[in-house]
Amino acid sequence: MCGIFGIIGKKNCVQDLLKGISKLEYRGYDSAGLSIPSTKEMITIKNKGKVSGLQEKVESFNLFKDDAYSTGIIHTRWATHGVPSEANSHPHNGNQNIISVVHNGIIENYRSLKSSLISEGYSFNSETDSEVLAVLIEKFYEKGQLLKAVNKALKEVDGAYAIAVVSNEDINQLVVARKKSPLVIGKGKDRIFIASDPLPIIEYTKDIFYMKDGYVASIIGDQVKVYDENENPIEIKYEHCSMSPQSIAKDGYDHFMLKEIYEQPEAIESAIAGRVFKDQTEITLEDDILNKDLVNRINRIVIIGCGTAWHAGLIGRNIFERFTKLPVQVDYASDFRYRDPIIDENTLVIAISQSGETADTLGALALANENKTPTLAIVNAVGSTMTREANEVIYTRAGPEIGVASTKAFSAQVLVLYLVAMHIGTIRGILDVDERKRRIKNILKLPSSIRETFKKCSNIKKIASIFKDATNTLFLGRGTGYPVALEGALKLKEISYIHAEGYHAAELKHGPLALVDENMPVVVLALKGRRYSKIINNIEEVKARGGKIIAIVSEGDKEMKNITSDIIEVSEDVGILNSILVAIPMQLLSYYVAVVRGCDVDQPRNLAKSVTVE
Repeated sequence: MCGIFGIIGKKNCVQDLLKGISKLEYRGYDSAGLSIPSTKEMITIKNKGKVSGLQEKVESFNLFKDDAYSTGIIHTRWATHGVPSEANSHPHNGNQNIISVVHNGIIENYRSLKSSLISEGYSFNSETDSEVLAVLIEKFYEKGQLLKAVNKALKEVDGAYAIAVVSNEDINQLVVARKKSPLVIGKGKDRIFIASDPLPIIEYTKDIFYMKDGYVASIIGDQVKVYDENENPIEIKYEHCSMSPQSIAKDGYDHFMLKEIYEQPEAIESAIAGRVFKDQTEITLEDDILNKDLVNRINRIVIIGCGTAWHAGLIGRNIFERFTKLPVQVDYASDFRYRDPIIDENTLVIAISQSGETADTLGALALANENKTPTLAIVNAVGSTMTREANEVIYTRAGPEIGVASTKAFSAQVLVLYLVAMHIGTIRGILDVDERKRRIKNILKLPSSIRETFKKCSNIKKIASIFKDATNTLFLGRGTGYPVALEGALKLKEISYIHAEGYHAAELKHGPLALVDENMPVVVLALKGRRYSKIINNIEEVKARGGKIIAIVSEGDKEMKNITSDIIEVSEDVGILNSILVAIPMQLLSYYVAVVRGCDVDQPRNLAKSVTVE
């Protein structure tokens, strides 16, 4: 969940290192540090806190002009072992200060390695697992043999890692390796870049090489040599990265999260493009994904994900059961991978992830593959590990999502699940032509419905003030509104630090109603439909106990105005895709509550965007 970045070239790299790592700060921001190898010494500077604090510290070292400082590594940390502190921040150096390492992942056998190294006379300055790598590599290091030392050290290591290693005795060399943690290499005009993902590289080059598990690369000057886990040379094939620097800018918004909320119409249009056409009655999935032979063989679907992706999966269950008439199970990936799930060649496992690097989802996907189960990944990040591990891939095309709290990725995931369900339902003969026409019409009007919903959210800032001093909140929904309530509660707790719980509204009387009093805001999803009268009863139960009701309702709902004045309307009905529309006011509500409470919206405490460790 940490971010690493490195540069090797012929000109000063210090400012570019700092600039680049700031684009990876969404991966962790407990502490930051960099190392610049020089012929005199290993220059290592660390700081507890965000990259901006490291920038201020580095400015006092006069490192920005000398072209001798042309190689460097930098890191931003999300703590796994050891509290956030300067000592625990990366890079970590060996005892003789010859070797410096940045690491993303977890070294599972670090305790035994550390004990062994201490018995040999080596010492440690941190509580981290990562420092073991630096000490171990330096133990094996001989001048001019950095690659050999890294290979020897990695043979001793169990766990997950993406590492970058430099030595002040080989200042024109950078060695990197990956196993179960993402790492890419970018080839620039006169420099080579390495990073956790392409975001800090695309300003300089669009030519990206995605390292695979077990790969180790040695970079000397502008020459890159890659080896597999058996030290056999690998042919390097750079891929063009279509991401643009502009796509990761705030564009005048105060926060990335707000920008990404308002990018949802475009994200949905992108997900639709080339897949849905107004004059056709079938969904067009690229690359013959889910062909007829496979679909006709499937007798069960399992959806796996974590966090927001899991919530999207719960909505997907309702959609799949309705469109395909197949039994559907939704699992936390972290639970699925450590059970003995009943899956076979007739089960379709759908893995959902924004980053494509979520450790538990990758583990669950690997288990499915081991069982010869067909797998489909629904992913946003092109070239991510999940796209290479799944049998088939559908991209959500939501574009870069920098804010830790997911917004547009969630909407795109739900839509893609809808498209896949329609595709399977069509092949299975469940959806007739008239129904497909109606549902395609709803898909195509969804972007405009989202834009109209934005116009109806002008009162959310005022409603947000209700939450300013709240300590607890309930979100209630029925049907597909229930997983959306879970998602709304997650958004609020993530960025405003208010304890929030999502409940199926029918469960209100089975415990949660005991929590309701005059100090508790209760957000209720109350769109018109067959459950409307039931949800009205739930609202009356909350009102009778003094709860503060915030209702998200269908456009023009007059009945609700007699119950509460705090109403947020959503635009025209788009069927089960309403789950996307009702999520939008909850995203905006969570955003403005966090702002009014003075919270860090894009980088909430203790969290990171991409969960690449268990």
